[in-house]
Amino acid sequence: MTFAESSGAPVPTEEELRLADSIGMAMARLGRMSAAAQAKASANGGLERSAFMLLIELAKNGPCRSSALAELVFVDQSTVSRQVAGLVTDGLVERRADPSDGRVSMLGITGQGIELLEQHRERRNRSIASVVAHWPQAQRERFAELFDQFTADYEQRMPELLEAFVQQVNQQAERR
Repeated sequence: MTFAESSGAPVPTEEELRLADSIGMAMARLGRMSAAAQAKASANGGLERSAFMLLIELAKNGPCRSSALAELVFVDQSTVSRQVAGLVTDGLVERRADPSDGRVSMLGITGQGIELLEQHRERRNRSIASVVAHWPQAQRERFAELFDQFTADYEQRMPELLEAFVQQVNQQAERR
């Protein structure tokens, strides 16, 4: 059973699969380049990408429990706990008592964490602007619009896609 069949989605045509492959290969190339840049940054004192994503979510959504943070970034709670410990040590995240339940901690980004995100965002924006500077303005705007739409749709479907993937892997394991 394929992902489409297990999710109830229509079975894609050959042309849709060709386009999806092109998008997927571009995503893979972008992911490899991003991972290489992140590895270089981490080796030179920067944050791991996964820890950086936690900061982004805390800045975007405000203080939350670690369980909620884990759901936002699609990882298990133990991973979040390990990374948060480092962020707290670095002064980028702080733990606060949950006002509704003092036994539970809320995680919040610190001023230092916000400053780090702003510096990174400015560097990233300058880098991206230099990459697309030779594109006509209309193409840059259209790309930004489509890329945002794709990312939002992908993020929304991620839980269902992950579940379908896990089911497929489990079915293959059962057949062995």
